[in-house]
Amino acid sequence: MEQELGLVGGSIIADVGSGTGILSELFVKRGYTVFAIEPNREMRSTAEELLRNHSNFKSIDATAENTTLPSASVDFITAGQAFHWFDPIKAKFEFLRILEPGGWVLLIWNVRKLSTGLMSEYDTLVNEFADRQFAYRTTKDRIGEAGLRSFLGQYREKRFENRQVFDLEGLQGRLLSSSYVPLPGEERFEAMIVELRRIFNSFQKEGLVHFDYETEVYYSQLQD
Repeated sequence: MEQELGLVGGSIIADVGSGTGILSELFVKRGYTVFAIEPNREMRSTAEELLRNHSNFKSIDATAENTTLPSASVDFITAGQAFHWFDPIKAKFEFLRILEPGGWVLLIWNVRKLSTGLMSEYDTLVNEFADRQFAYRTTKDRIGEAGLRSFLGQYREKRFENRQVFDLEGLQGRLLSSSYVPLPGEERFEAMIVELRRIFNSFQKEGLVHFDYETEVYYSQLQD
């Protein structure tokens, strides 16, 4: 996709709703300048620690609707597992403001592949402990084709196989990066972590587990 989108070494990316820096890290390590827009202090701090040694990573306490970036200052805008947080009307206005003419917007979701035992049991855990109403709100299926088209206009889409490898600490971090699960100190948090550890121990090999996804990317050159 880099050739198709015209990503080059000097490209500037606004990663909006950047969370703990999972997507930002991929771009930063490929040499792009990334402005990570994240209003949640805890998630933002995690990303800042993760990428503290990279001068091309810029962490910003801001929102999709008010990024604080200058007009026409970025070449690309990405949103990984974050679009559900946005007010789509206000965010589109802001994206049009900060994008260079001809810039691209990419909305990205990782969809768990439930064909493996690990992913099936992890999905069961999420369904048991998550705020179900909120978890549904975060899915691409809720947004639907009409919602994507309303925001992106005539968009393109691609799908990729994607595998993440976690140790126990990384798996717990992955779970807690989901905005709809209990956090430390909240009811049912400890029970959730006990079940997560059981799942990890059931499937780990040499202290690692494999998370298999299909990554869905929806992208366009945003128009008024």
